[in-house]
Amino acid sequence: MHRRSRSSLLLSALAVGTAAALSVGALPAAAAPAQGGISKPRSTELRVATYNLSLNRATEGQLVADLTSGTNAQAKAVAEVIQRADADVILLNEFDYVEGGVAADLFRDNYLEVSQNGAAPVEYPYAFTAPSNTGIQSGFDLDNDGVTAGDPDDAFGFGLFPGQYGMAVLSKFPIDTDDVRTFQNFLWKDMPGALLPDDPATAAPNDWFTPEELAVVRLSSKSHWDVPIQVGRSSVHVLASHPTPPTFDGAEDRNGTRNHDEIRFWADYISPFKSRYIVDDAGKRGGIGLTEPFVILGDQNADPVDGDSTADAIDQLLGHPRLIDPKPTSAGAPEAAVLQGGANLTHLGDPKYDTADFTDNAPGNLRADYVLPSKVLLKVQGAGVFWVTQSDPLARLMPYNVTSDHRLVWVDLTVPGWTGWIS
Repeated sequence: MHRRSRSSLLLSALAVGTAAALSVGALPAAAAPAQGGISKPRSTELRVATYNLSLNRATEGQLVADLTSGTNAQAKAVAEVIQRADADVILLNEFDYVEGGVAADLFRDNYLEVSQNGAAPVEYPYAFTAPSNTGIQSGFDLDNDGVTAGDPDDAFGFGLFPGQYGMAVLSKFPIDTDDVRTFQNFLWKDMPGALLPDDPATAAPNDWFTPEELAVVRLSSKSHWDVPIQVGRSSVHVLASHPTPPTFDGAEDRNGTRNHDEIRFWADYISPFKSRYIVDDAGKRGGIGLTEPFVILGDQNADPVDGDSTADAIDQLLGHPRLIDPKPTSAGAPEAAVLQGGANLTHLGDPKYDTADFTDNAPGNLRADYVLPSKVLLKVQGAGVFWVTQSDPLARLMPYNVTSDHRLVWVDLTVPGWTGWIS
């Protein structure tokens, strides 16, 4: 396998968020996971992954300091997870945005390209980072608590400073810089039939926000990105986002309704007859074409059965006629559900699909992270969740205080026009 030489390419939106331990039933026998990791079939053309690696920090500049050292324990642990998965394209959620892509460069140089606990280093010559709505103050009292000065709940997206909980896309394949689209500034009110929150203390509907607030409130709590990746002769669009958790609010359910509509954005974007209202940050209107291959990925903060999201939030994608749900599973998640108990024992969903190890009493473990390819021009070879059982040597990477409360999710795809790595 030929690895491309390191490129300085880094985009900014300003210029244009045990062997049985990984159960992957859809994989052919030759692709069964190796002990302590994920075996990548030689026939794999494109492995796409999403990972909420919880590498956000509480203070601005701290992530750069941690990544500069090369010795931060959490960064080393999440880097090892990424190395063992060896995805060709990966979305990182909860990775603080730093202008100029400084954090992404440091993470690649000091952690991903350095072996962690014997795992093979992985190189991503291409990266995309862009500003996030998190921590950008709106100037309004969006949570109606009477406080606006520095309140993270009054930012366009919850955050203590601009860029906290941001995103990054890393790729082994070139990014089509001319066609990247971002939707950071799209207003929530401009979505037809938006599920705007309602003030339960008044008779008027959908009136939690004042008209003045609606004139500035953005839909995306971080951002929505369309990042085309050039894979051979094909351009595969990575549709990346991280909707707000549907909790931490009141009876108005402003976070639950926003989560629903952040997910709906992609459902409309891939539906030509519904996408005309969408306008990107450069002023271009509309969504993605019917013949363009794409993958929707990210921490969607919505489980199809359990949890606090609105009843149909993630079903907008899982039931979409243009999408495939590979239903990645693991053996570690069902084991954890039994051992941890609590809310997990009352869940209606099958725990083998869980991707997030949340608080046991509420909401319990959930399926929150998704890699959903288009049916057009893409074929699923296999899928899995990196959640190992306690008997696996890599169980040391599972605790939330070691890596993250989320697990890496990956899908292997066949891509038209791909002729293989140059040897």
